[in-house]
Amino acid sequence: MTQDVPDAPVGSTRSAGVTMALTKRQRQIFDFISGFVEERGYSPSLEEIAAAFGLSSVATVHKHVKHLVDKGYLRKAWNRSRSIEPVPSIEGGSESAAAESVHVPILGTVAAGLPIEAIEPGEGTAELLAVPAEMAPPTRDHYVLRVRGDSMIEDQICDGDLVVVEGRHEARNGDTVVALVDGAEATLKRFYRTGARVKLVPANATMEPMEFHASQVEIRGIVRGLIRQY
Repeated sequence: MTQDVPDAPVGSTRSAGVTMALTKRQRQIFDFISGFVEERGYSPSLEEIAAAFGLSSVATVHKHVKHLVDKGYLRKAWNRSRSIEPVPSIEGGSESAAAESVHVPILGTVAAGLPIEAIEPGEGTAELLAVPAEMAPPTRDHYVLRVRGDSMIEDQICDGDLVVVEGRHEARNGDTVVALVDGAEATLKRFYRTGARVKLVPANATMEPMEFHASQVEIRGIVRGLIRQY
């Protein structure tokens, strides 16, 4: 018997223009239901879902199913049994949610404030997050970082948000970048370079820009998208 515990968000879908993250368990349950329906032609019961994951409480399964319904992954007809089924398309579109998103690794945390040590898990340990495909086109490498701090709040980037980053080593003035300072500390700021000097500028009127010699700053990526979890 296993205990169902909270876990980190690893997937998302869009409903009415908002990106909604899924926990690892919700993603597992959604994948189980999708496979069950595809194989058998009807939906699993709550008891069958609980048994598949070694859960003792059907109420726990019901909670996860409700979240999946609320986030637009499942739909449920309350007037008939075995009524849980995957939503075939995103509202307003004809393509499936899977076709509309790509999975991008979450590589750690970046400071929207004073630089902090970058957290980058080893190969194979990164969580994956499904993001809208237009945020992460396949022609370039992308990754996701969690934001810590409030130095970018005037650009609507808040503490706890997730930013989708295109991995690059060059930036244009005005780009919002992930920069590594002195090879050890990562920060999220607007980038400006004049000759041999680089300014990393916050989007917060209460904070001062940070200025470095260009040799101290390594660009690690350009922010291409923002995901906020509720």
